[in-house]
Amino acid sequence: MNLEFFLFNGFGQFIWPAFIFTFLSCFLLYIKTYQEFRVYENLYLKEFDQKPSVKIKYIKNSEALSTSSIF
Repeated sequence: MNLEFFLFNGFGQFIWPAFIFTFLSCFLLYIKTYQEFRVYENLYLKEFDQKPSVKIKYIKNSEALSTSSIF
């Protein structure tokens, strides 16, 4: 692979730090938002005496479907 592609014709020294800074900033913002969401979710569940939601299980194979036709 051509190394010049990653150097961006000499501008890589400016592009890569900016990319890394942007990626880390977005990642840290996501982590902080996710943590705050969990805190508020727990407060809501405690206030209204609700249990956390349960994921619905579904059957993956086709054996659960009826093989008899109505028509």
